[in-house]
Amino acid sequence: MIRTLPRLLAVLAVLLATVPSAPTAALAEPTLTWAVQPADRDGPDGRRWIERTLDPGQVVTEHLAVRNFSDAAVVFALKAADGYLTDKGRFTMLPSHQPSVAGGTWIKVRETVTVGARQTLVVPFTITVPPDATPGDHPAGIAATVTSSGGTVAVESRVGFRVMLRASGAITASLAVGDPDATYRPSWNPFAAGTMRVRYTATNDGTVAATGRGRVTVSGPFGLARRDGVADVDQTLPRGSRAVDVRVPGVWAVGPLRTAVDVSPAVDGDAPAGADLRPTTATVTVWALPWPQLALAVGLAGLVLAYRSVVRRRRRRLARLLAQARAEGRAETRVSTLAGSPPRDS
Repeated sequence: MIRTLPRLLAVLAVLLATVPSAPTAALAEPTLTWAVQPADRDGPDGRRWIERTLDPGQVVTEHLAVRNFSDAAVVFALKAADGYLTDKGRFTMLPSHQPSVAGGTWIKVRETVTVGARQTLVVPFTITVPPDATPGDHPAGIAATVTSSGGTVAVESRVGFRVMLRASGAITASLAVGDPDATYRPSWNPFAAGTMRVRYTATNDGTVAATGRGRVTVSGPFGLARRDGVADVDQTLPRGSRAVDVRVPGVWAVGPLRTAVDVSPAVDGDAPAGADLRPTTATVTVWALPWPQLALAVGLAGLVLAYRSVVRRRRRRLARLLAQARAEGRAETRVSTLAGSPPRDS
């Protein structure tokens, strides 16, 4: 053991010499923290986002504030892009590699800014509405970004806010109901009704952001067993869509069940004068047979038949016993009569 110790120490020395040490700068890399807010000339003005209604051809100047909370100066890239809502309803911007075609192209801002440590910088930007802009909403966003390269992959981190731009003019609010699907789930308790699950896609084919008051009506033949449910649509931007999933309880299976989806759109706030609000309707029919109730009816019918069969057997057995008793009684009477008669004269 004592002889092998020097060899082990020599191997460890070689290994330590061949392992590269981690750079001190990587270990001490500072964390960047920043914020971007709507502002006026003096700084952040308390708005969460910018919302403007402008005429075609109009040009306005707005401001944003970039706040650097880090301990070192940072160079930020300022970018504007078209905005949209994710599947979960969160507002975001198109990625940098995807070109904008709507509101994002209306915003012009300087490409980069340098913000000192623990400082705030106010940056002006302009919004220019094209003369041929379509009346309605053209959502966009503006952000301050930092790109870091980790190996061969560049990661863009961005912080910004939405810029909701509306071109003045006649607007249309409409939420089309597409791909309606209805699925009936029965309750295996024959004394309880089942549930109708209704799914559809609400697509904003209007020109402004809209929410929808949705109603689902399930009814059987001749309007029997009618049940209603609520299937509201959250805010949806133009050309965007939302998946809606609703369950209507208390639905009895009475054969063909007609399911109607009615959506009435609404514009946030007061609808502008002359706004065209277009309700939409879609229907789908599914067949639902009352299997639990049929099983119960078959079981009850079986019990009734079994009971009637038992009663018949008992009646037949009783009739046989009575007939046997009568026959035995007549036989005994005949024997008694013969035994009690006087002998005949020869």
